[in-house]
Order: sequence, then C-alpha cells, then structure tokens
Amino acid sequence: QVQLVESGGGLVQAGGSLRLSCSASGIRLSDYAVAWYRQGPEKQRELVASIFHDGVYPRYVDAVKGRFIISRDNAMDTVYLQLNSLKPEDTGVYYCNRPPGVSQWAWGQGTQVTVSV
Repeated sequence: QVQLVESGGGLVQAGGSLRLSCSASGIRLSDYAVAWYRQGPEKQRELVASIFHDGVYPRYVDAVKGRFIISRDNAMDTVYLQLNSLKPEDTGVYYCNRPPGVSQWAWGQGTQVTVSV
C-alpha cells in the first residue's frame, strides 16, 4: 500500500517562499518520476511540475516557470518543490504523485498553500 505524505505548506504573503516535501511509504520514490499537482479553490487538480527518477529534465507548467523549482534527494527518498515569488493564484492544496499518463498512486492528504495579498 503506497502512502504519500506532503508537507511544508502554510500561509505566506505574496512574494514569499515555501518549500514543500513529498515522501512515501510502501515504495521507493527514488525509483520513479514524480510530479507535483495543485488544486485551487473550486478548480480542478492541475499538474505543476515533474522530474525524472534521476533528477534530470525538470518540467514546469508555464504559470510557475521561473518561480518554482522541483528537485529530489534520492538518498532521503524525498521530492521537493521550492515555491518562490508566490502569488495569490498559487493558493491551493499541493499533492505529489506520478506524472500524468501512468498509473497513479493513491492520493495523499496534500499540503495547503495559502498566499495572501
């Protein structure tokens, strides 16, 4: 049974930063490509960024390019998402999972990011 655990969210003012972490039990995250998603208020869950299992070819949606950085520490079996220059429209619950197009693991609880003006 795969359990994903996201952490690091919080309340931050516009322009601020947060670092989110994704860890898992039941699997070795280091064996897989991992993506971050977010779901804003009254919005569908959307892909934010993804990274290959070996840390190469990070990809971002246009809305976060230049502001967010996805990375991983395979020794710690953790995937990170650094959120910089946050905007109110970045508010939402952030989740990690496998990238689109492959079988998803069960979704975790996510971590809430709230950006105030």
